[in-house]
Amino acid sequence: MQFAFLPVAEAEGAILAHGVRAGDKRFKKGRVLSAADIADIDAAGIATVAIARLDPGDVGEDDAATRIAARTGGAGIRIGAAFTGRVNLYALSDGLATVDAAAVNAINAVDEAVTLATVASFSHVARGQMVATVKIIPFAAPGPAVSAAERLLEETGAPVRVHPFIAHRAALISTSLPGTKPSLLDKNRTAIAERLAALGSTLVSERRVAHDTEALREAIAEAVDLNPILVFGASAITDRRDVIPAAIEAAGGTVSHFGMPVDPGNLLLLGSLGGRTVIGLPSCARSPKLNGFDFVLWRVLAGLPVGKTAIAGMGVGGLLTEIPSRPQPRDERPAGHLPRIAAIVLAAGLSSRMGSNKLLAEVHGKPLIRHAVEAALGSAAAPVLVVTGNAGDMVRRALSNLPVLFVDNPDFSKGLSASLKCGVRAVPADCDGAIVLLGDMPDVSSALIDKLIASFDPSEDRAICVATRHGGRGNPVLWARRFFPEMLAIEGDVGARQVIGQYAELVCEVEAGDDAPLTDIDTPEALSAYRAAKEAVTAK
Repeated sequence: MQFAFLPVAEAEGAILAHGVRAGDKRFKKGRVLSAADIADIDAAGIATVAIARLDPGDVGEDDAATRIAARTGGAGIRIGAAFTGRVNLYALSDGLATVDAAAVNAINAVDEAVTLATVASFSHVARGQMVATVKIIPFAAPGPAVSAAERLLEETGAPVRVHPFIAHRAALISTSLPGTKPSLLDKNRTAIAERLAALGSTLVSERRVAHDTEALREAIAEAVDLNPILVFGASAITDRRDVIPAAIEAAGGTVSHFGMPVDPGNLLLLGSLGGRTVIGLPSCARSPKLNGFDFVLWRVLAGLPVGKTAIAGMGVGGLLTEIPSRPQPRDERPAGHLPRIAAIVLAAGLSSRMGSNKLLAEVHGKPLIRHAVEAALGSAAAPVLVVTGNAGDMVRRALSNLPVLFVDNPDFSKGLSASLKCGVRAVPADCDGAIVLLGDMPDVSSALIDKLIASFDPSEDRAICVATRHGGRGNPVLWARRFFPEMLAIEGDVGARQVIGQYAELVCEVEAGDDAPLTDIDTPEALSAYRAAKEAVTAK
């Protein structure tokens, strides 16, 4: 790739390497300069610009990132859209991420233009969370480097995977000594039930027995149909011959490991009985704070093997003691967290020009409204909020069995702004923004929504992301939360376009690659023309 400072007149077709402000217009780095751009920059009196041109054989940043990411994500991974040379990989479900560190390091050693960053292996991740990112630095990567990375990944296999948590039915047995308070045993039950529920499993059995080998043996044997079997001792385990390990072996089970290099959580015991996992719990498992028991429980519920070798490998990163720079429980989002974006589908309008509710009209064998909603559900956006009003019950039936949240707009007759405000108010407090979709746009795809989300980065002045086609702005539009108060102040049958005009410097235009952003259906004629066009394409 070539980098140079050129006279403006010679820069057409080049990639802008440094952003330029020309009067009231701002041209961001990475933009391919058109003749119109050159004219605007020249008119502003700017003589030279920093540009980059690709060498023969170079692969553009988005293409390179897409090719490498396609081979990086394995089972349980959804690969996002490319934007500015970055492709993010997301978890398809709550689960445990595993990472082949050697393969990741090898990819990062291929060429300085190719980078791959991931979460730590065996991290607990949530559905939709970013678990890895491929970034090309900057603008392009040498073709041989991209090909080398692809070959390496084919040899090693995808290095990043997410193993979903599997619903388990667990048993809890607590032992007691004279003087043990019932409230402590209640705390045992509450802590374990909440931990399991957060991971999609259920505590279905609880027993309280004397801290005695025979009583505990009987309770463990009776729980053999459940998995895992969790045992809280009235006294900490101090030896492999103590009450809990002795009871496991007396029931016909085995003890595979005692102790772990994680603090808190040192005194955990791991065993098995009839193919079920039995865990002697450390006292810290009563706390909601992260501890060594969590590391073991995650693997068990994700169906991953856990034994002596796995536990011995938990020492690096196993110091979990509360310190001022890492308060627990960890309520704060880490720096650089993946933005959480909700989707608002507006489906409450009067359809006054249609003569009937257009959202219920059949398009491609299903109601028009299902197209936009299914696109949102197939994207990284969550949750998906559907604002209903006109013929609300019928719209809800048209979306039956889809995992959406309905928001009723009793004032739908007041126009688009009323529906927009209902949707904005319903966006969860932990969302960083929302993407607004119109229910009458059947060609909007999950890929386009993901591309908008991939482009969103308020720290880079990309706080409003607008879908475009050949420079024409359309829908959907992604809004940062900071604009919600202004959106809530809009009145009448209008959307939030006026807000876009007030913040031109924060707008990012995202080219769709097709006419989806400009295709909506407002009249019977438009519906007939759309159906005819699609039938013609199908006939070919």
